[in-house]
Amino acid sequence: MTLGVVFALVAGLVWGLVFVVPLLLPQYPAALLTCGRYLAFGLIALPLGWLDRERLRQFTPADWREALKLSAVGNLLYYLCLAAAIQRAGGPLPTMLIGTLPVVIAISSNLRDSHRDGRLPWRRLLPSLGLIVAGIACVNRVELQHLQAQTDFDLGRYASGAVLAIGAVVCWTWYPMRNADWLRAHADRSPRTWATAQGLMTLPLAVLGYAALWGWSALGGSLGVEMPLGPMPQRFLLLMLAVGLLASWLGTLCWNEASQRLPTSLAGQLIVFETLSALAYALLLRGQWPDKLTLAGVTLLVAGVVLALRIQPESVSSPQP
Repeated sequence: MTLGVVFALVAGLVWGLVFVVPLLLPQYPAALLTCGRYLAFGLIALPLGWLDRERLRQFTPADWREALKLSAVGNLLYYLCLAAAIQRAGGPLPTMLIGTLPVVIAISSNLRDSHRDGRLPWRRLLPSLGLIVAGIACVNRVELQHLQAQTDFDLGRYASGAVLAIGAVVCWTWYPMRNADWLRAHADRSPRTWATAQGLMTLPLAVLGYAALWGWSALGGSLGVEMPLGPMPQRFLLLMLAVGLLASWLGTLCWNEASQRLPTSLAGQLIVFETLSALAYALLLRGQWPDKLTLAGVTLLVAGVVLALRIQPESVSSPQP
């Protein structure tokens, strides 16, 4: 279990990097960032897949279909929503909304997997939920004040960013539970091989997406940047390779290792490492020390997750036939 927590920590540290990429490439549309990141992930997975080809041959068509579903929702759709949210609402608010994932996953697991994993008592979950909502409210207040001080502040754009971030939360509530289902049902399979398989399934989706964007641009459609690499090609390529290797492949590998070692409800709580890393990276990029209200929001968020972690699942009797 200790090793599983360490893997979850490393996954959170590298996943936090994806929150700053849209801020480092503000001119690039979210769709191009998404396709670029996962094109890099897929290309990195090709040589890894060749080295692991013997294990990959053990996968059934059903396994490959599951990897495709996980890649489409947990990779492409999730990051499309997240990148667009960050570009519209800034870094901290989407980060804190993603920070609700530990409790959202716990609630979803309560409803979906209680007979397998036990049920967390609802009366004991409510205080942690209240703390997390309060933490989000604190950071949201700080960000609104920061954005309203800008001359080009657009409340509608900020609100749409929040909605997109909620879409990202939905995607990443579904993904870890389905991913954990497969890993726990295939305990004899390598988490590294499963990460590579998801990269291989992401590649054709990313190629199709990139080709569609390029074709749209060639036909006169407006993307805001010149295809294929935009106005900062070197930075774009380096960042896509970095997040493709670190955040996509290494992050997925570490998360798979954690998911195979930890109960789903506990692994879900440890996504808080991603939230804290992303918030720290965003504030470092801004060159700003968090003010008291932001620190209070972070403290409330962490306290809510710690409180949820202390809740022991209660066994649920199987229904009588």
